[in-house]
Amino acid sequence: MGRLLDQYGEEMLPGRTERLERLAAPLAGLRLLHVNSTKVGGGVAEMLQRLMPLFEDLGLRPRWEIVEGTPAFFDVTKSFHNALQGKNLVLTAAMRETYLAVARANAARLDLSADAVVIHDPQPAPFVEKREGPAPWIWRCHIDLSRPDREFWEFLRSFVVRYDAAIFSLPQFARRMAIPQFLVWPSIDPLSDKNLPMAPEEVEATLRRLGVPADRPIVLQVSRFDRFKDPVGVVKAFRLVRRRTDAVLVLAGGGADDDPEGAAVLAEVRSAAEGDPDIHVLLLPPTAHREINALQRAATVVVQKSTREGFGLTVTEAMWKGKPVVGGLTGGIATQIVHGLNGFLVSSVEGAAFRIQTLLENPDLARQMGEEGREHVRRNFLITRSVRDYLVLLTWLKERRR
Repeated sequence: MGRLLDQYGEEMLPGRTERLERLAAPLAGLRLLHVNSTKVGGGVAEMLQRLMPLFEDLGLRPRWEIVEGTPAFFDVTKSFHNALQGKNLVLTAAMRETYLAVARANAARLDLSADAVVIHDPQPAPFVEKREGPAPWIWRCHIDLSRPDREFWEFLRSFVVRYDAAIFSLPQFARRMAIPQFLVWPSIDPLSDKNLPMAPEEVEATLRRLGVPADRPIVLQVSRFDRFKDPVGVVKAFRLVRRRTDAVLVLAGGGADDDPEGAAVLAEVRSAAEGDPDIHVLLLPPTAHREINALQRAATVVVQKSTREGFGLTVTEAMWKGKPVVGGLTGGIATQIVHGLNGFLVSSVEGAAFRIQTLLENPDLARQMGEEGREHVRRNFLITRSVRDYLVLLTWLKERRR
């Protein structure tokens, strides 16, 4: 074993390091392959960047491959993503052809040999057609699959049922299938640049560089510019709040290589905020981890007003920094926020405005909720727990094969 795991000792509950080492010992040398659609941008890429060194530290042999696609392919797969989250989709023959052609070309190009393979989300799902040998294949879905478009799900399901198992982020995302299905919550790495402690001087310097005033309460939403994150709804809620409280709103985010809709949503947000000096729309690169860290630490209230959400790691990040969160009553946000204890759940613009106002006017309540949120994350949503879940699943699959 290496020593990377030891660095997490202060953040984990007692005994968890030793438990991970015991779980990993029978899997020493296991070649573990992960495949997704982007190296940077979005929670999946961030989690994989942090998971790979930990798997290696525990004695496994992890590898990570990326799908290469054309703009037309990512246009199609973005439509698929939206369809899985409930948007109606007319699945045309041309869309199927584009999707399958690029996926199959990638499957032929990549080295898929491994002792266990984890395929993330719809983009590389058809790779299962190329599986060879006894190695177990797992489909990992990070998307809110509670109410998918029926026609598209039946199409995607024809690939998913060929896997040995599927992993979902919440029980309500599971589907009727004969294969085993498992629950693995996403997680954050407390040792990443986005989550490490930060000196107040760096926070202040970062705000100055980004042009965000620090003399008033800051309401913050960090997310990709995606309609399901409802950034325009956050602007509307903030304007209701500002009738009573002098504050600033920061909408900070970026795009991902596999999300071609981001530019259009960003334009909508800028239009909604146009001419308002108290609303700051920040387009940040995928590597702006320290900037996001600073913004979250400077925030008075963090918002994640999603209407659909696979999990919402920005909620986790904010809670880890001791911030109260107002989140949409959907997906993994409702798993993380215990309403009234470590934040508030809302389902409307007016509800979001009311809860933001409540926290701005009650700093003791905001502080107490932030403390509860940090402990909730420590117990449930740190990366070492994700490692444990993967090790348990891999052990189960290994024994099942035997």
